[in-house]
Parts: sequence; C-alpha cells; structure tokens
Amino acid sequence: MSLLGDLSGYDALGMAELVRKGEVTPAELVEDTIRRIERVNPQLNAVVLEMYDEARRTAAGSISGPFAGVPYLMKDLHYACKGARMTSGSRFFSDYVPDYDSELVVRTRRAGLTILGKTNTPEFGLAPITEPELLGPSRNPWNTDRTPGGSSGGAAAAVAARIVPIAHASDGGGSIRIPASCCGLFGLKPTRARTPSGPYDLDTWLGAAVAHAVSISVRDSAALLDATAGPEPGATYYAPPPARPYLEEVNTPAGRLRIAFTTKPFLGDSVDPECVAAVERTAALLQELGHEVTEADPPLDGPRIRNAFLLIVRAGMGITIARCEEAIGRRATREDFERETWLLALIGAHHSAEEYVEAMTDLRAVAPAMASFMRPYDLLMTPTLGQPPIPIGSIRAQGYHRVIQEVLVRLRAGRAAHLLHELDQSVGNVFAFIPFTPLFNITGAPAMSVPLEWTPDGLPIGIQFAAPFGDEATLFRLAAQLEVARPWRDKRPPVCA
Repeated sequence: MSLLGDLSGYDALGMAELVRKGEVTPAELVEDTIRRIERVNPQLNAVVLEMYDEARRTAAGSISGPFAGVPYLMKDLHYACKGARMTSGSRFFSDYVPDYDSELVVRTRRAGLTILGKTNTPEFGLAPITEPELLGPSRNPWNTDRTPGGSSGGAAAAVAARIVPIAHASDGGGSIRIPASCCGLFGLKPTRARTPSGPYDLDTWLGAAVAHAVSISVRDSAALLDATAGPEPGATYYAPPPARPYLEEVNTPAGRLRIAFTTKPFLGDSVDPECVAAVERTAALLQELGHEVTEADPPLDGPRIRNAFLLIVRAGMGITIARCEEAIGRRATREDFERETWLLALIGAHHSAEEYVEAMTDLRAVAPAMASFMRPYDLLMTPTLGQPPIPIGSIRAQGYHRVIQEVLVRLRAGRAAHLLHELDQSVGNVFAFIPFTPLFNITGAPAMSVPLEWTPDGLPIGIQFAAPFGDEATLFRLAAQLEVARPWRDKRPPVCA
C-alpha cells in the first residue's frame, strides 16, 4: 500500500521504517521526491543539478543501512559525486565533472541514502547567503523575498519546503547553522574533523570547515552522524570518539545542565531586538525545564578575531583558485569568478607570511580562552544570527562601492583595495548578520541551531547552543528535550511540497 500522500510528515528515519515494512518502495520515494522538486523548485531555486537517472538505478537495486531508500540531496560544493557536475557555485567550474566520490559521499551511500541531486551554494561557499551569479539566488520558503541563508541555502530551502527530510550541508563559518536558522530547521555543526572532507582536502579552511546536514528532526541528524563520522584515510587528526552512538543520546534525559547565555555579538556591532527577545524567551523555557541558566559573556577581542579570520579566508582564496586551475587545466581570468571572490584573492596575495602566522596565532588562542570560559558551564547559548532572514541582495556591495570594486579588480589593485578598505561595507554587512557563528569554526567546538522561535511576521529565528570540544552528546540530549518541549516539525512554510 502506498502512503505517498502523507510522506511530508515523516522524517528520514520514519521513511526508512516505511521501506523496511514494505509500505513504500525506494522507487516510489524517488518518484515522489522528483514530483516535489518539480512542484516547488521553480519558486525556490534550491536544487541546481538533477541526478534522477542514477537515483532510479540505485532505488532499483539492493539498498541497506539505517536510511535505506531515503531520498537525499548533496550540496554543490567540495563533496564530489563521481560523474555528476560540481560547480561550487562558480563559472570556472560550470562544466567540471569529477571522476571520484568523496569519502563522505561513500559513507552517505553506505547509510542507504539515495542521492537525487545537488543544492545551490554561493561561489566556493564564501557567503552567508546563497546568491551565486552562475545559478541565481535560492529563496526562503517562508518568504521568497528573503534569503534562506548560506552557504547551504539550497539544502535548507529544500528541507524546509519538505522536498526531502534531510540534506547534506557544510559549515566553515556557520553554513549549516545560518540556513537552519533562516529556514526553521535543526542544524548541527560537528566538532572539527568529526566527519571526512577528503580525499583531496583533508583540512578545509585549516580545519574550520566540517560537513553534516540540515534536517527536520534531531534524531535524523544524530543517526546520520553515527553513519558518517570517524577518521578517514590520511587524516592528520580527528575528533575524539563518542562514548556511545549519538542516536542513543537523543533518547537519554538531558539532566540538569549549566547553561550560560549572551546576546552580545562576538564579531559584529549589534543584534536585532527580535533575536535578543528570542534568546530571553528560550532562557525562561530552559529554566522551566530545570536547567541552571546564567547570563555571561566570553572575554573575546572581537575585532582582532574578525580580522584574523578574514585574513585567513583572503589568503586561502589564491590557493583555491590555483587548485581550480589545476583541476580545469587552464589559467583563470577575472571573467571566471565573481567580483568579490577575485578581489579577495587579489588582496590575499599581498599578505605577508608574517601576517598569516600572526593571524593563525590569534585564532589558535581563541580555543583555550573559550575552554577556560566554559569550565563552569555545560553549554553556551546565543542567537544563531544577529538578524532574522535578510532580504535577497542586501549584503552585496551596491552603487558607488560596486563600481570602485570593479575598477580595482580590473587594475588587479589588491593592495590598494586593502588599503582603501574597499570590502569593508560588504564585510560589515556579513558580520551584522552572522556575529555569533564563526567563533565555533575557529575553536572547532560543536554547535547547533535549534528552530525554537519565529518573528511576528512568520520568519524563523534559530537559537544557537555550543558545547566543549568533542561533546555533541550533550547538544543532542538538549535538542531532543527542546524538540518535545517546543515542537517545530509541524510548522510549514507557505512554499511547501
């Protein structure tokens, strides 16, 4: 018997259970998901590459694993699927087809997930929005004039619209948690090196970036991390192994936790009152649930951390472009990349080795400082974002600044751009939106966005919780408790499959 009319209410483990019971088949799930994509993707631009033929072949074969037969989407960035185009949101990669599977993709398929396509991402995942020039902007199903966040914005839009119950995402400065917050989903960034990033880049963004997923349920996230976590061949370091499976943590009482909270931005200048109020209401809920909640601010030099993080990103762009040239087999030109990407690389080329080492030293000092701050606490709570989902197009430079940037790019005037602080407007807009998330990429500690609040006009507001290094277990236990106390799964956006 087919239950396809009701499947939007199931999470991924629920769908897998239907398959095991014989109530639906993997082939039916594939065809149903294709219909969902066709129904809402024209409004959202979430799915940018179809892999339907491969999915149908997979569904027709023998599938095993905890998610056997469940449809899945991969982000179009870094994690390669053999024979499927991977653009990374860039014109330079518009025709690039890798001839290998990334280790994470191998583990994803081993878990039984059926990959139907790729989701939209900004160029090289650099922005907290999803507006690549190559493929166009993804839109938020709660309000299509607003961003779904980035860089996993296409993934989050697809899950929020119930195209699939869970989708691949990755996070180098908040790119799992940002779109989870914007789209009303659960999104956990694991501990540094918890999941594989190879085979060709085992230390993405010097360990700041890590992959996992956005999902409609906490248990799906836990079960997927159980299936994909662990060292990969050649890894120079890896996260400490968990005491037991994460899925068991979801069914374990949270106990009485000591939770610090703050609404003071780490890397920005202000926080929207709606986000502040959301944290204050969540603090009251946590107290009702029996937790000890204390307002406390980490002792951080925000401007110094921000500048160091930006320097690493700028310096890394030149290396990224050089690797792109190797993969494609030709020299890159200005026309191959977006203006801001090329300008970042030009500026980065003028940083000295001493500046790079100083920035790394500044960033490495953040983890012990945060560890010292966290000693009296189990978790730290903040707003996930400094603002509710922002209008599409509101971060990128406009008018005079856009013209000046293009002139500097054409002149290859990276040092002048740096001295003129020509990217400052865009950078300021970015950190006004994401003043909280990058800190935990810098420290490597796990952090999650939990969809607990909505604005009066119906936009989601996520609440971020961070734990000490290696302690996803406490995050999963609290998330499961909050999922029961303030359920979110039945909240549906206006654009919904």
